[in-house]
Amino acid sequence: MIEVMQEKETYLSQFARLEERLTGNRQPWFHRTRKAAIAHFAELGFPTTRHEEWKFANVAPLTKTPFQSVAGSELDVVTAESLKRFTFGGLDCTQLVFVNGRFAEELSTIRPLHNGMKVGSLAAALDSDRERVEPYLALHAGYKDQAFVALNTAFVEDGAFVFVPPGKIVEHPLHLLFVSTSPGEPTVSHPRNLIVVGDNSQITIVESYVGLDDSLYFTNSVTEIIAGQNAVIDHCKLQQESEKAFHIATLAVHQDRASNFTSHSISLGGAFVRNDVNAKLDAEGVECTLNGLYVAGGDQLVDNHTLIDHAKPHCNSHEVYKGVLDGKSKGVFNGKIIVRPDAQKTDAKQTNKNLLLSDKAVIDTKPQLQIYADDVKCTHGATIGQLDNDAIFYLRSRGIGPEDARNMLTYAFANDILSRIKIDKVRAHLDAALLSRLPKGQEIKEALC
Repeated sequence: MIEVMQEKETYLSQFARLEERLTGNRQPWFHRTRKAAIAHFAELGFPTTRHEEWKFANVAPLTKTPFQSVAGSELDVVTAESLKRFTFGGLDCTQLVFVNGRFAEELSTIRPLHNGMKVGSLAAALDSDRERVEPYLALHAGYKDQAFVALNTAFVEDGAFVFVPPGKIVEHPLHLLFVSTSPGEPTVSHPRNLIVVGDNSQITIVESYVGLDDSLYFTNSVTEIIAGQNAVIDHCKLQQESEKAFHIATLAVHQDRASNFTSHSISLGGAFVRNDVNAKLDAEGVECTLNGLYVAGGDQLVDNHTLIDHAKPHCNSHEVYKGVLDGKSKGVFNGKIIVRPDAQKTDAKQTNKNLLLSDKAVIDTKPQLQIYADDVKCTHGATIGQLDNDAIFYLRSRGIGPEDARNMLTYAFANDILSRIKIDKVRAHLDAALLSRLPKGQEIKEALC
């Protein structure tokens, strides 16, 4: 008990210092939310394996590490040249760069925007755009019962703010690039993103979390997305953190009538990774698609929790998550679909497929349906297996060596998810990242083509 109190006290003390620094700022309206969030964190504490939602992910190594907030942006170690490998071959887009959670204007590129559209720093929006921020910020990401969301909400200082007014089609993608560095000691950042897309508008967003080196740090991010009526949002979250990094992220999506939201969650890095994706289908005619791929090796742990809440009738959801696990890595998939009593005519499909490349790799998968309506079509399923021996035999009979055959089948299994990403340069970037994890990766690609 004393140890648990000490772990909490580290963050409570950091919040006290944050309060001193924020004294006299122009955001008293949001500071009340910060104080409420830290109070909930103090009450909740960090989750343990006794909590059902954290049963297979032990956060003790994270809580015992003395992570410290970084006062500056550490821009001396982050340059445009060092970011080239994360910018998708010069993709034509608006790009916002954040270093240790803080906006780096000099590294960012903002294309001309539609009249009324806002793209920039959340810190600036808290000061100048209260009327656009206040109705949405911290409304859909539940800090009252989720400790890491509470921490993020308490420590909100910066992140991305995106506001698309009604009736606008944003032709070029928006890239939110979060870069973490660790200058000599373990650091923590709490990036917070608020994305509001108005009625009949459309946007494509890529949200990247990367590390420049193999350092130890903790990224605790929260993204809230609000989709207006008939809005179309394509969202791709890429996680390529340091192999020593802790990464915990929550994506909270609220969808209005006839909106269409698609998510692609790709996890390739990090020592300890937890992704929570929560979507509420809160009006009729909503479409929600969740795609995910997690590739882990060594001692990595990747935990994906998803929740699709069908609150209203005549909505469709489709979910496919795939995992490739090697070495002594561990994967977790916990997917829940809730169909509320009034959500008649729901059509929901959920699939989780896992490929174990090592006898020591482990996956815990738990697809769930909670159905409280009677006129619905809902399916769910999970598979865990190794490479198909018949397929390996077929390839070997064509003169392909055993290792190359296994790598080709592994690539094909994972590429099914990557192929669903619509932006060519993003897909090519991830394709190369996947191939780099396989022996003779380029040769495999050429053989398949």
